Amino acid sequence: MHELSICLALISQVNRIAREQNAHRVDRIVVKIGPLSGVEPDLLRSAFPLAATGTVAEKARLVIETTPVVVHCTRCSEDSEVSPNRLICPRCGDFRTHVTVGEDMVLQTLELCAASEPDSGAVAKSSQGNV
Repeated sequence: MHELSICLALISQVNRIAREQNAHRVDRIVVKIGPLSGVEPDLLRSAFPLAATGTVAEKARLVIETTPVVVHCTRCSEDSEVSPNRLICPRCGDFRTHVTVGEDMVLQTLELCAASEPDSGAVAKSSQGNV
């Protein structure tokens, strides 16, 4: 199950950001996953508690949002949402497309609790980056 290694990389990134922001706790982690990323959301969700154990994200809620697949057609220059198994331009029918959205897993948002405010409400910090 490679989702565990993906979760470990995610937790490493979350720990680094929490340290940089002087946070003692992460309350919520939002990731966006594309259908062509090779990451199974249900397996990621089940691996998360194991990867987060003993970290600032141990009690964090993992929120997984899915992204559509979007292709750019090199013939007609149209950007279109398509199904993951049909990467053909819906406008002109050409097969010369390249995927612009849908292949990544991105850390979208973290909600952190600052060390100076141990039990107050979470402070939202946004960070984007591929995991």
